[in-house]
Amino acid sequence: MKTRQPLHVGVLTADLSVSHGWARYCLGMVNALRKAGVHLTIVAARNSPAIRGLDIHPLLPSLNPLDRGILPRQLAALPRVRALFRDCDVIHSMVEPYAPLAVRIPGGRPTFVTAHGSYIRANHMRRPPASWVYASAFQSANLICVSRYTEKVAQENFSPIRTWVIRNGVDAERFREVHHVGGAVPTVLFVGAIKARKGILELVQAAALVRAQIPNVCFRIVGALEAEPEYAETVRRAAAELHLDGVVEFAGRISDEALLDAYAHADVFALPSLNVDWKFEGFGLALLEASAAGLPVIGSRECGAEDAVVEGVTGLLVSQRNLARDLADAILRLLNDRTLAERMGAAGRQHAASETWDQAAAALIDVYQEARRR
Repeated sequence: MKTRQPLHVGVLTADLSVSHGWARYCLGMVNALRKAGVHLTIVAARNSPAIRGLDIHPLLPSLNPLDRGILPRQLAALPRVRALFRDCDVIHSMVEPYAPLAVRIPGGRPTFVTAHGSYIRANHMRRPPASWVYASAFQSANLICVSRYTEKVAQENFSPIRTWVIRNGVDAERFREVHHVGGAVPTVLFVGAIKARKGILELVQAAALVRAQIPNVCFRIVGALEAEPEYAETVRRAAAELHLDGVVEFAGRISDEALLDAYAHADVFALPSLNVDWKFEGFGLALLEASAAGLPVIGSRECGAEDAVVEGVTGLLVSQRNLARDLADAILRLLNDRTLAERMGAAGRQHAASETWDQAAAALIDVYQEARRR
């Protein structure tokens, strides 16, 4: 009897780290695919670390920080990548920026691109001819969308297009180690880069409204301040003008260990995403991670957070239209009703246990096999 060979996937990835959303997705999915027995050949961003047991070739332009000339630089790597992927059954770019490279590799093999969020609107964020190159790539590939909202945006921007929704996963085991004890004072936690589409200014405005009713409340904002420096300065200035010294803390980047501790010592997690011009929240992985850590969560409607939060069960969703006021009301509801907050936190842990990277990888393998049969 002939032995069936394992599925061999050629993967284009961001740096395999936990320093930003694309990287966390790539690392989680790659580890889960390997665990499922998939043979992987990985071509990664040039700043990707070596990982024992993985065949990684760091040849591509960096995504964080973003290298200039990313389109011509990735296409210049095409001959080397084709050679590395010559025996692969499937080609998959796990981030949108490398889509133009992915679709030029095939040789009759199915090609996939993961659509996370804003970058799927390349026709808005890039000028011709680069926008045309990306549009053509997205239309040529099979798109794995991380949320129903991302799929909706992709379908609105490109037609015809082939899409599947496979939601982001979470390392539930890692967050199960978080023993939730709450804050010494009522504490609201945010984790993510300080960007306009993350709604940090509105979170600060909500902090002033919450402080009026809970004077000792603390808002801890964890994440990189350099992503949008001018916006970060606007947020800091707003906090000062609202006299929120001692109420709002800008922690910046912190270690993995410190992050787990931050989850343990918070009472509510908030990610009040906003649709800003062409930018939107594709999923909101931090919401699912906070649920895994046992926190009740607050996200926004009309974005990918609708797939990360089970409204009324693991947390609350608020409107983007009156965000600061609605966000303050949601935070006050959870801080003032400990029973509700604890019930949502417990439901969040249970939900996260069923939304792991292993489950996401299993769904992805099914899609790979379906595409190979076509």
